[in-house]
Amino acid sequence: MSATSGSAAYDLVIRGGAVHDGTGAQPFEADVAVKAGKIAAVGKLAGSGAEEIDARGRIVTPGFIDMHTHYDGQATWEGRMQPSSWHGVTTVIGGNCGIGFAPCRPEQRELLVKLMEGIEDIPEAVMTEGLPWKWESFPQYLDFLDQRRFDIDVGLQIPHSPIRVYVMGQRGADREPATPDDIARMSDLVEEGVRAGAFGVTTSRFIMHRTRAGDIAPSVDSAEAELLGLAAGLKRADAGVFQIIPAIPEPPDGEYEVMRRVAEASGRPLSFTLMAFHSPRDGWRRYLEHLENDQPAGSQIRGQVYPRPAGVLFGLDLSFHPFCLNPSYRPLAKLPLAERVKAMRDPVLKAKILSEKPEDPNPFALNQVRLEKDYYLFGDPPQYEPGRESELGRVAESKGISKAELLYDMLLTDEGRAILYCPSANFPDNSLDAAGELMRHPNTVIGLGDGGAHYGMICDASYPTFLLTHWSRDAGPGRKIELPAAIKALTSEPAAAIGLSDRGTIAVGQKADLNVIDVDRLKLHRPAPVYDLPAHGRRLRQKAQGYAASVVNGAVTYRDGEATGAMPGRLVRRGRVN
Repeated sequence: MSATSGSAAYDLVIRGGAVHDGTGAQPFEADVAVKAGKIAAVGKLAGSGAEEIDARGRIVTPGFIDMHTHYDGQATWEGRMQPSSWHGVTTVIGGNCGIGFAPCRPEQRELLVKLMEGIEDIPEAVMTEGLPWKWESFPQYLDFLDQRRFDIDVGLQIPHSPIRVYVMGQRGADREPATPDDIARMSDLVEEGVRAGAFGVTTSRFIMHRTRAGDIAPSVDSAEAELLGLAAGLKRADAGVFQIIPAIPEPPDGEYEVMRRVAEASGRPLSFTLMAFHSPRDGWRRYLEHLENDQPAGSQIRGQVYPRPAGVLFGLDLSFHPFCLNPSYRPLAKLPLAERVKAMRDPVLKAKILSEKPEDPNPFALNQVRLEKDYYLFGDPPQYEPGRESELGRVAESKGISKAELLYDMLLTDEGRAILYCPSANFPDNSLDAAGELMRHPNTVIGLGDGGAHYGMICDASYPTFLLTHWSRDAGPGRKIELPAAIKALTSEPAAAIGLSDRGTIAVGQKADLNVIDVDRLKLHRPAPVYDLPAHGRRLRQKAQGYAASVVNGAVTYRDGEATGAMPGRLVRRGRVN
């Protein structure tokens, strides 16, 4: 990377890389020139750039787009949308799963904070200190974000639960049925939000979306008439998408019928979270059949899929571990890590904790710590498709001890910093073959990075790096996703699905959001907790190597994984070009 002297034809020139243009076409060697935040030329260029990057031996791609994140809060208190921006992502879309922070009256703030804490594992103290609450309506929230600067672009959708509580007050929080007048007002708020720049409306029907105390999210069991009212708001705005978390594990046929009617009512695209869940066993295949054969007239339904297991990370310094809800452990929970490790090594306390059952009012929390689940020791580099023989229950059996005792002992290794991995969805029969089938379907789109959420139990925003290594570079015959297809899945496909026409491909006139990647060096590191959130809150961060440079709006934001200090990212509003 170098700067040139004298008069330069371009602001930036990336020289001699293998250009993957995001369309799925084969790569070609070319220079890519940038001027005024746009791609100005692609080819063999004579003109110099004020800054130049030597991309020989590397690939050049459009910036990646993650259409399913939860940076709604993080974007209000900090400028770096990490870990997404460490992994080549240059645009994120928040407001998913029907939760967020607008619209919101002052007396409703606590409820929205508790929802985000329970559903997305963001500590209440972090949000209490971090959220500035300088808005009430959704357009005011967008206006606030419009004043801020980021390392990448941020877009938002308008979430159902805040709309419901804003309109219905406590009745909405208590999940009482909405009246026709309630539905009409919610519909108007959707239209208002989309006209102000939201990329759509989102909801959740998933019964495990609850506060920490176990209260179900307001949107979860809303009547179909209410969902159709939200869809009508989209229809009147004639823009945006409808994003939904279906009722899992309800039968797929009924859930798909609801989604099809919503898509037909809105006349707009709809996408829904689609993974290979354990129950119903082959329900994901039934969803694929519907996506293939039962598309609504006048719109399209897509499944949002994920390229690796939806797995939870457990550890003494994370949100959960198998014994965190046992009564004798609870007094230790707030001790410094070293003191906890010392206390837990006491054989008397160990025996007492192991003799107990977890206790909590939230069924989601109790489900997280079930010993019957499969647990693996998470290494460095992390192994996201572990072999069945390494499951810790099997290891314990071979050692002649109980699984609980082995899990307890493993948590104390590395001075309490060990991480246990529990892959769940997308991992039937200890294989990612289901994830591969989901990714390859023509009516699915890759996303679900969940950046900005699950700070202490999941670090899934790194999936672009996993896709490029595990599925593209390192996969064997029959499993391999060729690099042009993998790049397309990270760029132009999500751009089209969310309605971003100004990015996702390398072409003259497109936004200059770009990556320069050394594919041979590309590598994921193990996530690690850091305490750098407001109120000294904890989050998992996961870095990678191999990203030589990332460019947002024509400015180099990262070099070899390190931030340059440039903050060219902006709020991006639907229908407006940055």
